[in-house]
Amino acid sequence: MNTTPFRRRTGMVAATAAAALVLAACSGGGSTDGTVEITFLTSAGDLSTATGEALIEAFEAENPDIVVNLDTKPDGTDGDNLVKTRLSTGEMADVFMYNSGSLFQALNPEQNLVEMSDFAFADSLTDDFVSVVSTENGLYGGAYGASLAGGIAYNGAIYDELGLEVPESWDDFMANNEEIAAAGYDPIIQTYGDTWTAQLFVLADFANVNAADPEWAQGYTAHEKFYAEQPALAGFVHHQEAYEAGYFNENYPSATYEDGARMLAEGTGVHYPILTGVMDTIRANHPDAVSDIRFMALPADDPANTSATIWQPSGVYIPQTTEGEEREAAQAFVEFVNSTEACEIFTAQGAPTGPYVNGCELPADVDPLVADVQAYFDSGRTAPALEFLSPIKGPNLSQITVEVGSGIRGAEEAAANYDRDVENQAQQLGLEGW
Repeated sequence: MNTTPFRRRTGMVAATAAAALVLAACSGGGSTDGTVEITFLTSAGDLSTATGEALIEAFEAENPDIVVNLDTKPDGTDGDNLVKTRLSTGEMADVFMYNSGSLFQALNPEQNLVEMSDFAFADSLTDDFVSVVSTENGLYGGAYGASLAGGIAYNGAIYDELGLEVPESWDDFMANNEEIAAAGYDPIIQTYGDTWTAQLFVLADFANVNAADPEWAQGYTAHEKFYAEQPALAGFVHHQEAYEAGYFNENYPSATYEDGARMLAEGTGVHYPILTGVMDTIRANHPDAVSDIRFMALPADDPANTSATIWQPSGVYIPQTTEGEEREAAQAFVEFVNSTEACEIFTAQGAPTGPYVNGCELPADVDPLVADVQAYFDSGRTAPALEFLSPIKGPNLSQITVEVGSGIRGAEEAAANYDRDVENQAQQLGLEGW
């Protein structure tokens, strides 16, 4: 049992009272004063904790007969193991926040989680989000916060200066890069000092792969589709083409993520294939440039397939072990977390880096980059990132894409290496066909 302390309503309490709170964290329960007490489990960390506390405070103000205690879990593998252990032992908090997508599927939701298709917010969820918190037999999660997009953050001021239009095809994108280089700017920012950033040519291309072949993720999981074949090969090919054209910043082998954000903000580099979370760094370090930074989907060869790849928000879930009046209270809390008021709390805690997926509108003063992502949502040109649709992601993609972006290895060989890289993981997961 995780004995992380709850938020404190009063000062120090006696050891016996603390023990009672820990017990309540595991099971929830009624109170002698007629209130119902439940526990909400979220990630540790200052922002996560502050957001959880703000949501609880607003919820309790509207529901004075419900007390919500806050518990936390570590991120990463330790957090995954804690969630699975608590579900298997019947000690899970009454409401918990956890990943959507393939990690959600690993929780055996039909056996362990409460089905939510009758909840009031269910019809407001985007189809993409529904797909990553559902099984064939139902919906098992609400949304927790806003989304994140992967594609190209670009400097709109330089685009305006050069009279460029947002490209819809890869050829048009490369033509823009040629004009940008001629004007003396670095067309494409690469930052292999933080190797994870090298993956975006491949990862952010998945919505384009999905547009060309909507069954690709399913076939990939079944070992029937491969990165060494089109349409998925395109991400590797485009990465190689961009390197060979000489469009990267000179210091790309050692530049870091923060260097990339600075180059983008200052306009010395114009295109940065990255997640929209880069705006957090730009807001903090280059606030005067926020209005200049825009977003485009990574262009596909066929403009009809150009779509934005979306990293879906986490889900919020209720375990089957929560029953009776505690389940009713947990449902009310999940409903609140998907309300307009809750979205305002999420926005106040940290400016969104993508649209909400539960019907909430972005504030009118949202960053231009986020408004650009919303436009892809509005036109139906999005798909979840592959990691939300398939549990397979090899451990060496960062290194493999660095090799492609450094001219060490060609696209076809690199893609074939990545297909081999995922085999051990797929076999460890016991997937059919591997």
